[in-house]
Formats: sequence, C-alpha cells, structure tokens
Amino acid sequence: MSDELLALSPPDGRYISETESLREFFSEFALIRGRVQIELAYLIALSEDAELIRPLTDSEMDLLHALAADFSLDDARQIKDLERVTRHDVKAIENFLRAKLAPTTLSDLVEFLHFGLTSEDVNNITQAIALRESRDTVILPALDKILDQLASFINTHKSTPMLARTHGQSAVPTTFGKEMAVFYSRLKKQRAILFSHRFEAKLNGAVGNFNALVSATPHVDWMVFSEKFVRDLGLEPNPITTQILPYDNWIEYFNALHLVNSILIDFAQDMWRYISDDYLKLKVIASEVGSSTMPQKVNPIDFENAEGNLGIANALFEQYARKLPISRLQRDLSDSTVRRTFGLALGHSLVAYASLAKALERVEANETVMRSKLEAHWEVVAESAQTILRAADVSEAYDQLKSISRGKEITKETFNNWIESLVVDKLVKEKLRALSPLTYVGLAEEIAKKALEEK
Repeated sequence: MSDELLALSPPDGRYISETESLREFFSEFALIRGRVQIELAYLIALSEDAELIRPLTDSEMDLLHALAADFSLDDARQIKDLERVTRHDVKAIENFLRAKLAPTTLSDLVEFLHFGLTSEDVNNITQAIALRESRDTVILPALDKILDQLASFINTHKSTPMLARTHGQSAVPTTFGKEMAVFYSRLKKQRAILFSHRFEAKLNGAVGNFNALVSATPHVDWMVFSEKFVRDLGLEPNPITTQILPYDNWIEYFNALHLVNSILIDFAQDMWRYISDDYLKLKVIASEVGSSTMPQKVNPIDFENAEGNLGIANALFEQYARKLPISRLQRDLSDSTVRRTFGLALGHSLVAYASLAKALERVEANETVMRSKLEAHWEVVAESAQTILRAADVSEAYDQLKSISRGKEITKETFNNWIESLVVDKLVKEKLRALSPLTYVGLAEEIAKKALEEK
C-alpha cells in the first residue's frame, strides 16, 4: 500500500494531488526547517544589526545560508531524534545547530544560538511566514482560477435571461451572468482583503519584556532590533505581547477565509439547484460513472464535494476564532496543537477550490430550458404591469394584478387577454404588450458588466 492509502486525513491521502503544495509550508518538515532558518537568521542579525557578536566572514555567511537553504529530510530526522531526548522541539533544533557549528570557525558563537529567546519567538515567526507564503503561492492562485472562470461565465451570459426565484418561488427575471456577477463581486472583495493582510509576529522573550536580553546586554536597543528583524522578514511587528503573540491578527485572516468559504458554499448550493432545475447541464465524460446502479446519472459531485470540504475548513476556522484569542495568564500550551492544524484547514479549503474549478469546467448553461421556464411563467411580469398602471394613475393597480396572478401560472395568451380587458390609455396598453419574461431583466446586463470592471 502507498503512503497515501495509509494516510489518516483525506488531504494527505485521497486528496493529496490537490493539497501537496501545502506541504511546503505546513508539514512537520516545513515547520522544523522554518525554525532552523529563523534561528540562523537571528544569529546573523546579532552580528549585523545588534553588533553583539563579531562580524562574520564571507565563508561563514555562506555556511549559515547553506545550512538554511540545504536543510534536508535527514536533517529533520536528526532533530526528531534529539527531540525524543529533550522532549522539546525547539531545544532539539538548538542542539542540532550547536552540533553543526561546533566543528567550524563559528564554534565560538554557539552560545549565541537562541540567545535570550523563548521558543515562541521562533515558532510564531515561522508560522506567520508559512501563512503568508502559502497565501501568495497557493491560496490566492486557487481563488483566482475560480474568479477567472466566473468572469468567463459573466461575459458569456450577461444577457442570457433566466427565471429568478425568491423564497424558492418564481420571481422577476434576471440573467445568468448577473447572478454569477454577484458571487464574483463578493469574492473579489474578500480576495482584496486576503491579499492586503499583513501578518503580525513578535520577538521579545519569555513574557514579552525582553527580560533576559536586557539583563545580559542592556546596551542593545532590543525594541528597535526586534522591530527591524520582524520587518526584514516581511512581517508586521507586534511589540505588546505576553509569551505568545496575540493571534487576533491571524484570526482576521482566517475570518476572511471563512467568509470566502461561506460565499463559495452559497455558490455551490445555488449551482447544484440550477443543475437540478436543468438551468445548467453537466458535460458527459464517457469513461465516468455517475451511479453504481443507475447508468443514466450525471451527478454534480464536484459541487457537493466542495460544499463538504468548505464546511470542514470553516469548522476549523471557527475553532481558531474561539480558541486562539484565549490563553491562561502569560501563556499555556493549548494553542500549540491547534496551530498545527492550519495546514488541514487550508487543505480542505484547497480541495474545495479545486473541486469548484473542476465543476465549472464541466458545466454549461442550458439556455433552451431557461427560455422555456420564462415563457411558462408570464405571471412574473406582474410586477412591471402593476408599476406601469400605477405610473398611469390607475387605482388599485397592485390588487388588479394580484387577483389574476397570485399563486397562479399565467400564459402569454391569458396576459394579453387581460390587457385587452383594461380600460386605459392606448399608450399604456402598448407598454403592457411590450412586456415579456424574456426581456424583462432590468439592468442585469449592465450590472454584470460593472462587476467585471471592478478592480
């Protein structure tokens, strides 16, 4: 059996082809490697920025950069072996680096590894970088693919008339492109929030006061050093913390993802319903099977798969919002195991995004059915008819339309016969005769175009 078949979680097994890109940021290996890289960056900064240790030679800098860049699975396994002894993951990394530097010209600097830091200084920076880089290289591109597909639907069907439904009942017409534009616009707004989010991080010691650093080396401006170190890594420094970073800033990011996922659940459910009503049809792939017993079936499984995975991801995002703002006194460890699931939440989100992208490739508008549904429901122009009559100062116009349309399906013939029975001005009748469910779409096309023009 392959590793995928033995995996405990679907993102690491069944869906590994969709989620493998996240291993670069949220696997145990990625976490260990990231910590190593931060420890080495800190050692270099102690020389270059704090001037606390001697200047490093070019060859020594090359050695430290190589340790970070060439970190391997074998290196990670060595650290895991050390952790079994220390039962402390960050201390195991420090011991690993001590062993690496001891036989080199940097042996005199080993005591400055992890100097004055607490584990969380290293952990929070590592994870903040992972969240940022996974967003930029994995999450946003996956969302952009869906947005591009929606844009194509909008452009193609901005003027394709479709019966709308409010409360599940037949309502005034819209266009399919405009309804896609609503989702497109909502997602674009949240995409902008995700893109502009600046991840916070901290480097300030055991309870956030730089205690050990100030005690040992009071001549260094540790507040300035910390801010520069964090900013140089592309993060936003938070100088006011306990031992752990308040996760409010990260939760803002997760909340934006939660809203993206909720919008996409709404979208998946609507698309499922459109397929059920034959407004949309699924392309048939000859080699595929829709049912183990019903050979005729072509099921909207990708929309359903997306909905399920989005729900799981959002349950985790909700747990982050409940748990991570809370830590007893200056810290407890209950946040640590929760933070290790970030990759799982993003993984289920990514599976859903891939499923939606696949679904959108396989679905197409059934314009014939859309038109036939509209032509069968002339009662949906009652809104316009009563408004035209009211504008012509016809009394009780709403009640007149209510009497012939409420709870009824009206044909074109019935509607035209009603028009002929009216005692109104000829121009008013002409306006009423011009009404049609196929053209009564208001400014739907213009609204769809406007959505595509939004930045």
